[in-house]
Amino acid sequence: MTTIYDVPAQLLIDRLAIELKEKHEKIKPLLWTMFVKTGSFKERAPTNPDWWFTRTASLLRKIALKKCIGVERLRGIYGGRKGKGTKPEHAARGSGSILRHSLQQLEEQGLVEIVKGKGRKVTPEGQSLLDRLAHEIKMKLQKEIPELSKY
Repeated sequence: MTTIYDVPAQLLIDRLAIELKEKHEKIKPLLWTMFVKTGSFKERAPTNPDWWFTRTASLLRKIALKKCIGVERLRGIYGGRKGKGTKPEHAARGSGSILRHSLQQLEEQGLVEIVKGKGRKVTPEGQSLLDRLAHEIKMKLQKEIPELSKY
């Protein structure tokens, strides 16, 4: 059984973003997303036009890895370093609104569910989607690189 731990993260996130864009109609960028930054520490908005799907895919993978996680912890994970000119940098959290709206869309699609007082966790349908895509990626990698078939 292939899991998300068996494939490179970037390949899984890219493939999952394509899957979410094509087959899950409730997951779509909101109107204001073309104007916002992903955190107060950023200088510019994302340049990739499909960044919403990439962030949502990354979010689904991260929830699957952490088992159960809330928005505040996710803000820390998606945070970064805020430059203060000549002063030392400080940690800054990522945008909570982007995370909340992405999570709400994943909930509507049935891939994530709320655990009262603990945060959110991946549903069996979401885990099945992640495992299926991980298996497809692993099979593709084994065809391209035969040395990987030992593992």
